Amino acid sequence: MIPQQILNSLNDFFTKQLSHLKGDILQHSLSGGSINEAFRITKGKERFFLKYNHADLYPGMFEKEAVGLKMLHTTGEIDVPEVIHFGNSGDYSFLLLTYIEQGKEKSNFWMEFAKQLAALHSHKAPQFGLDYDNYMGSLYQHNTFHNRWINFFIQERLERQVRLARDRGNISSADVSAFERLYKKLEEIFPETKPSLVHGDLWSGNFMINENGLPSLIDPAVYYGHPEVDIAMSTLFGGFADSFYETYNQSNPLEKGWQQRLDYYNLYPLMIHVNLFGESYLRAVRRIIQKF
Repeated sequence: MIPQQILNSLNDFFTKQLSHLKGDILQHSLSGGSINEAFRITKGKERFFLKYNHADLYPGMFEKEAVGLKMLHTTGEIDVPEVIHFGNSGDYSFLLLTYIEQGKEKSNFWMEFAKQLAALHSHKAPQFGLDYDNYMGSLYQHNTFHNRWINFFIQERLERQVRLARDRGNISSADVSAFERLYKKLEEIFPETKPSLVHGDLWSGNFMINENGLPSLIDPAVYYGHPEVDIAMSTLFGGFADSFYETYNQSNPLEKGWQQRLDYYNLYPLMIHVNLFGESYLRAVRRIIQKF
């Protein structure tokens, strides 16, 4: 059941902002993952998606997610749920979105997905990073601006996670040394690029098939980064269809050797998983860094 504190806030919001929706709030529990509780709620003839958690656990999480969703929505390149309302209510934080009515995958779904992602990546910025920090899963994600991708990736992505893992005892001193050797090699591994708007957490669990049979992105961890980070992340935990990568490469050609670079980008989400879920993900990390 949705806590009464949140229901009171929602009823107040509906009364003031969406007064044409009549009747009580109907609620249906959904799977919200390991961080949040999630519900489909119905008010009048409209359905919404609600998720909430304890406000003191992840300060500002839903506000930051709302801003990220609005950034993606503003581009007009790919579907995302619309932000309806967010805030704190008593002990809880919540986020209210439009409900994605699930549809059947179109025959050209993966090709359209690739074209839309390539179009999203065409939105550029002067620097790598973002003007606010956000979250990757339940871990804080620092987005301090940098002029060069390699500096941003090392300092704001890898070093922070390696330091956290070391402090928690999740990795060995030998692992830390291997990362330090890797940092010195990344200059010759990563190509220079202009900062692109990226989803930031693009795996198979963070998109849905909407009622038009096209992708709808959810749970972003946005920033301006190297577009290959989204491509790399998409290969983890099952991967996307081959036609996705073929079409993306036609729409936004990737530099030679991109397949070999994917592992290095994925050290960031893998280290996130090491810090969230423990050493079961460490084998994948060591497979990559043992070369150094």
